Amino acid sequence: MEDNKTLHQQLLEAGVHFGHLKKKWNPKMLPYIFAEKNGIHIIDLNKTIEGLEEAAAAMKSIAKSGKKIMFVATKKQSKEIVAEAAAKVNMPFVTERWLGGMLTNFQTIRKSVKKMLSIEKMLADGTMDSVTKKERLTLTRSKEKMEKVLGGISQMGRTPAALFIVDISHEHIALAEAKRLGITTLAMVDTNSDPTKVDFAIPSNDDATKSISIITNYLTAAIMEGLQERALTKDSEDENADDMNERTRGMEITEEDNEGGRRGGRGRGRGASAGGGTGAGAGRGQGGPGRGPGGGAGRPGGAGRGPGGGGSRPAPAKR
Repeated sequence: MEDNKTLHQQLLEAGVHFGHLKKKWNPKMLPYIFAEKNGIHIIDLNKTIEGLEEAAAAMKSIAKSGKKIMFVATKKQSKEIVAEAAAKVNMPFVTERWLGGMLTNFQTIRKSVKKMLSIEKMLADGTMDSVTKKERLTLTRSKEKMEKVLGGISQMGRTPAALFIVDISHEHIALAEAKRLGITTLAMVDTNSDPTKVDFAIPSNDDATKSISIITNYLTAAIMEGLQERALTKDSEDENADDMNERTRGMEITEEDNEGGRRGGRGRGRGASAGGGTGAGAGRGQGGPGRGPGGGAGRPGGAGRGPGGGGSRPAPAKR
């Protein structure tokens, strides 16, 4: 509750609660309006905090999953604030002009971005030194013009997972493209806008610099937390993978040792068997010529049994 009170006080000081004139209001904003004062609607900051926390939780989850969130704010008072916030968390942004089809015709926009990057590379590595001064100047101006509009999305390889918009009435084209593609939308919604058009509406003053700054910074902090948690999770997964690799290697070594032991056992078994065969042969050889203790000469055939007398028979009497 103390954090909520502190946030409530900060929002109040930033003028987040000031809406538009009563004659410009959108009736769908009625649940978010606290009162009317001097012909101006006052936004309920409790509703603002609820919407802000829900939007922050959604942004944190998206950032933790590794997906991109595009910041869109082309109003003069919000350009620098949004661009700095997006750059801080390495997210794409559009603060100059929304090109029609930037999302629905993304492949064509991506070609323009690649052209801009190729010109930058040519100017950096000295490839343009061989062309005329006029051609170099033309390419430089073209690059600057494209960078002004496309610089914020130069590192975006595919369409974003979500859009954060400042003033959906002003950025209606971006909102329409996002809804057409099923992209999650989060936005600052003033009393002259329709909050049902976005997935996460933050009822707030979208014209004052301080109001835009406090809302944007709060959401940026949530994105930062999501990125940090993602980094920690990734590190723990890498450690677990290393442990598994070490265990696998240990199991392989143990299996090799066991296999070596089995092979050694089989070798020893063969050696013992061979030795036993040789001993038996010697016994039979000795038993052959021996005579039994009874005095009878043993027959050669009796050599196969016993060490001497057991298999001998008495010789027949001479005539």
